[in-house]
Amino acid sequence: MNDDPPYEFSTDPARIDAERVHELVSRHTYWAKDRPRDVMDAAIAGSRPYGVYRRDSGEQVGFARVVTDGATFAWLADVIVDPDLRGQGIGKLLVAGVVAELDQLGLRRTILATADAHGLYERFGWTPVTEEYKWMERPASAARTPAPAPAPGAAT
Repeated sequence: MNDDPPYEFSTDPARIDAERVHELVSRHTYWAKDRPRDVMDAAIAGSRPYGVYRRDSGEQVGFARVVTDGATFAWLADVIVDPDLRGQGIGKLLVAGVVAELDQLGLRRTILATADAHGLYERFGWTPVTEEYKWMERPASAARTPAPAPAPGAAT
C-alpha cells in the first residue's frame, strides 16, 4: 500500500510549467482573464513562484506567486488550482507551503486580494485590512495619462 500523498508542493522555479500556468490563470480566473502569455511569463520571472504537482506524472495542478522585497513586505498573487481538481486539499497544500516559506523571511506584512476564498486564507492567518491603513491604488489607466509637469522651482 502506498501512503504517499498524490500531490507535492515545490518551491523550485525550474519546475514551473509556464504554459500550464498561463492556461490556468488566463482561462480560469476572474482577475486575469485573457492575460497574455508574455505578461504571465514576466510576472513569474519577477516573482517567487510556487507549484503543486501530481506525484505520479509531475503535472502541475496548482500555482501561486509572491512579489516581495524579501525583508518587509509581500503580496501573494495568482493563486490557482486546476478547476477539475478543487476540493482535494491542493489549495491548502499550496498556501501552507507558501506561508512556510514566507514565515522564514520574518516579513512585517503579507497581503492578498480575493473575492471568493476568504475561508482558505483565514485558516492561515490572513485577516481583513483594518481601517487604520488607507490603501490607495494607481490603476493602469493612470499610467496612460501623463502626469502634470511640476511648477518651476517646485521640489521633486
